Amino acid sequence: MGEFDLIARYFTRPTPRAALGVGDDCALLQPKPGTQLAISSDMLVEDRHFFSDADPFALGHKALAVNLSDLAACAATPLAFTLALALPRADDAWLAPFSRGLLALADAHGCELIGGDTTQGPLNICITVFGEVPVIRGKSQALLRAGARAGDEVYVSGTLGDARLALDALRGRLKLPAGVLAQARQRLERPEPRVALGQALRGVASAAIDVSDGLLGDLRHILQASGVGATIDTSIAMNLLAASAHPDWAEGIISLENQLTCVLAGGDDYELAFTAPAAARAAVQAAARQAGTPVTRIGHITAAPGLQLMDQQGNALTGNFSSFDHFA
Repeated sequence: MGEFDLIARYFTRPTPRAALGVGDDCALLQPKPGTQLAISSDMLVEDRHFFSDADPFALGHKALAVNLSDLAACAATPLAFTLALALPRADDAWLAPFSRGLLALADAHGCELIGGDTTQGPLNICITVFGEVPVIRGKSQALLRAGARAGDEVYVSGTLGDARLALDALRGRLKLPAGVLAQARQRLERPEPRVALGQALRGVASAAIDVSDGLLGDLRHILQASGVGATIDTSIAMNLLAASAHPDWAEGIISLENQLTCVLAGGDDYELAFTAPAAARAAVQAAARQAGTPVTRIGHITAAPGLQLMDQQGNALTGNFSSFDHFA
């Protein structure tokens, strides 16, 4: 199978939302009047972002999901994406499920594959995604990192820490019951981008980011961009480890410190962390109901810079909860 046969067989489809899709030197997008384009790129590298024996269907899903998560954090509506794919070989047994997983998620979000590149080499998947954000009376409705203000409250969507829990188990660092591992592994390999929630939070949230490298590390990006600090109630955050509610879970599977590490610094969750004024609590919950995604208030923004962690008794909590950094 040649390169162009590969593209035609697995990645060429009608693109009614694009003026021109796969097959020319450039794709052409026509944004709606009164909108801005939101653009983001993410790369997944074998043995760095995923195991070499990863299920190709799940990998196709995740490759697009991590990009859609960036659009969600910006409150953008997905439009289209490009795919740059390096493959050791043109293997139908791998390509067929990979493309099904990729395109199933694309269809679910109305996001069209409009071009890209293929080459031979170590397995590497790079996606660039395009979305649109309304501009109302000259003001963009995009959610950014720089909008948090003192007195705002800090929220997170869904659950946290299960992806890290699965990763540690798959690397042999801890042993989990089969049912717990299956639930946690689903969160690692099949994250659900919170696109609907991001859109529902337009005009409600003051700042947002997706949790890709770990809650505290990603939250620090909001604090730095906004010039503020935050206080986080770790006893509330601890309840966001979904696997701990599994029937097979038992006290002592992992230490409380390790549970905190999974929740606060685990990464690969692809939930949204966001801030909103205290007066917007009802609006935040309405947005969560509209999107069908639960949100939890875990702290508040302070005028003084820095990030404070508090335990259930209100005492300061110390610990090294460093988020993922490729070059640290």
